[in-house]
Amino acid sequence: MEALIEFKKMRVVPFDVPGHKRGKGNKELTDFLGERCMSLDVNAMKPLDNLCHPVSVIYEAEQLAAEAFGAANAFFMVNGTTSAVQTMIMSVCKRGDKVILPRNVHRSAINALILCGAIPVYVNPEVNHRLGISLGMRLSEVEKAILQNPDAKAVFINNPTYYGICSNLKAITELAHRHNMQVLVDEAHGTHFYFGKNLPLSAMAAGADMSSVSMHKSGGSLTQSSFLLTGKNSNASYVRQIINLTQTTSGSYLLLSSLDISRKKLALEGEEIFAKVVQMSQYARDEINKIGDFYAYSKELINGDTVFDFDTTKLSINTFDVGLAGIEVYDILRDEYDIQIEFGDIGNILAYISVGDRQQDLERLVSALSEIRRRYKRDKGGMLRHEYINPLVAVAPQEAFYAPKKSVPLSQSVGQVCSESVMCYPPGIPILAPGEQITSEIVEYILYAKEKGCFLTGTEDMEVNHINVISKE
Repeated sequence: MEALIEFKKMRVVPFDVPGHKRGKGNKELTDFLGERCMSLDVNAMKPLDNLCHPVSVIYEAEQLAAEAFGAANAFFMVNGTTSAVQTMIMSVCKRGDKVILPRNVHRSAINALILCGAIPVYVNPEVNHRLGISLGMRLSEVEKAILQNPDAKAVFINNPTYYGICSNLKAITELAHRHNMQVLVDEAHGTHFYFGKNLPLSAMAAGADMSSVSMHKSGGSLTQSSFLLTGKNSNASYVRQIINLTQTTSGSYLLLSSLDISRKKLALEGEEIFAKVVQMSQYARDEINKIGDFYAYSKELINGDTVFDFDTTKLSINTFDVGLAGIEVYDILRDEYDIQIEFGDIGNILAYISVGDRQQDLERLVSALSEIRRRYKRDKGGMLRHEYINPLVAVAPQEAFYAPKKSVPLSQSVGQVCSESVMCYPPGIPILAPGEQITSEIVEYILYAKEKGCFLTGTEDMEVNHINVISKE
């Protein structure tokens, strides 16, 4: 931030990119985004360092971030947490290497397997059937997977899941390290773990080797900006090389400065900020549970294993007893009450509470949910409950994705092997990933999700009426 302020004072005449030349080339864009924003949308140069090979101000900013997060190294990521997740997997896995991971991972992890050719060993999470959500990784199941696959290179963990569920991170990390496996943690939704008190354990505190952190989600930076953190045993120079395989060479200084400024705020005020976030979330949770039928769940789910801890900043709400799918409540809130929540799926909604929320906005959400129950409640008979279906892996993701394929009607795809992904987005957890066998249960789920209005992505057919499968011809 300080380097950009000094640069702005210099009144440099630009004969470099970007072509808008500090906003002079497009008045409409400058009026829309503001002169200050456009004047700081600059290219890498000596006084501003270079994201691909930082040696001065970006390097110093990354050191400050590493200190704030308790990591050995921190890398500024401007391709989102997607590229951080892919860097983690590609740093430790090559073609044919195994990685142990829960199946309810974000699409970025599956895509990393397609890119590098690693082989997934899935630890299928248990499901809370009342809520229809997948839980964390059972420690005994991780141990079983490790013993059956002693040649695996890493264990990949969500901390937390989209719904706020945390696995026994420290025990899994220690177990993996005893078997000489690295621990990679997707903390897209766990930035606040590093700064708040009485929150679940963070990856770096647990001794993990790498963690991907979405600073833009609960940390307040601009969308698409994230951190990749590494522990003391990771080769930071090699990790930087892997980052540079996929990350842009034209890193946005708007994104970089937002990471720097947000890191500063959380380092100085994070404990106070997230104490308020926890308090607001609990207030909303208590009020929603008084409405009836909606169930805002929390630490009562903790069982010491598959729900080892719960992120109390997450306002996850089950909608089954109202007789509405989560996506239906999501649509009503947006279309009729001008309230935009994070996502709605088959049986749950998530309201994301973070640094910028206000008490009066939560009161508006509670009031809207009360009205929705009064106006729209219906019999819950016939509602589909399962959010997670155990996959039948037939072929490695990379092999399936690049195999000869054909497009078949979804209704005629049962028994065939999928060569693309199908997912509701958000949350972006694949219903089907490349290499998995299509079952009648999966087809039923996809059709139900379409009927309820879920936003389905990943398929070549934008309407998801057809699906690509491996051709046997």
